[in-house]
Amino acid sequence: MIARKYRFHSRGGVRYTYKNGKTIRDAKISLVFAKNSRNKQRFAVVVSKKVLKPAVGRNRIRRRVYETIRSFLPQIKQPVDCIFVVYSKELATIDYSELHKLIENLLKEANII
Repeated sequence: MIARKYRFHSRGGVRYTYKNGKTIRDAKISLVFAKNSRNKQRFAVVVSKKVLKPAVGRNRIRRRVYETIRSFLPQIKQPVDCIFVVYSKELATIDYSELHKLIENLLKEANII
């Protein structure tokens, strides 16, 4: 899990990012990102009930994605807000290296790392 200082604390920032951010899509996950003026990075992971009904499964996906994001924190230097939206329940069971590569590709395409 990433530290609390790297997460969103209210819905205002999330709304702003959805409204003014750019989106990069993949079959299993998408990235909505926008620059911010807070001089720090903030991240959120959204897993809908449509993806996976039990909260245990949704939380597992969320924890795995947050852990992968944590591995990229030293490479991210610019202040940016990122929201990862999960579309597939496969993220709960795929190999960590595949998940790492998937998120790395999204961050590279967005020029964040």
